[in-house]
Amino acid sequence: MPHFEVRIHEEELDGKVEPKLVLALTEALVKVYGERARSMAVVELFGIPRNRWGIGGVPAAVNAPIVSLNVREAALNLPGIADAPTQLIASITDAVVEVFGEFVRRHVTVYVVGVPAGRSGVGGEVDPPPAN
Repeated sequence: MPHFEVRIHEEELDGKVEPKLVLALTEALVKVYGERARSMAVVELFGIPRNRWGIGGVPAAVNAPIVSLNVREAALNLPGIADAPTQLIASITDAVVEVFGEFVRRHVTVYVVGVPAGRSGVGGEVDPPPAN
């Protein structure tokens, strides 16, 4: 299940931006993987107070979200999807820019994390189950 975690300055989360960001990130995933990915996308937004976020030893001045996308490692090498990590990073960055404006583009950080088979689970069961 593709899972986004977004860390952003808390004051940017005003009740209006959240649905836009959730939709934009979901659309970014769909752009790369197709419509089948929509129902699986999970987006979590974490607001961090401005004084609890720093870059280079000083409080961060620019609202530039940090986005992590956790997906099964196999999803990064699917046939028919050339260089999925590069496509995802570009698409996710574009989605954040769509919501916050072009001025954040060069500050947006995106991590695409491939989770190896057998290293995640739901309901106490390893997902996917080990092959026998």
